Amino acid sequence: MDLELARQIWDDGNRRVEAARPDRRRHGRLLRHVDLVIGGLRRRIGQTFTLAELAEAYDGADHWARELLDDADPDDAPVSEPGTITDAAFHHYARGALDYRP
Repeated sequence: MDLELARQIWDDGNRRVEAARPDRRRHGRLLRHVDLVIGGLRRRIGQTFTLAELAEAYDGADHWARELLDDADPDDAPVSEPGTITDAAFHHYARGALDYRP
């Protein structure tokens, strides 16, 4: 995936999570799920990576992130916004890239 396009998608996901801030319960749940996906990213690509490597990891992330979210709490209701959560997680994780620039 093109890196600039990926970053735009990740930024949009983060904006959608932040737009939920007035609804504390929903926002809190989204943030907990973002943290779960960030943990998955840490296990998949480690802590030393470039933005290009992160964009490469984004390919197929919908699948593994949904599985991770579904498995986190099987008794909880299904996650309603896995794409938004995944995009926001990549947005946050990108800040740790060796070549990150705002």
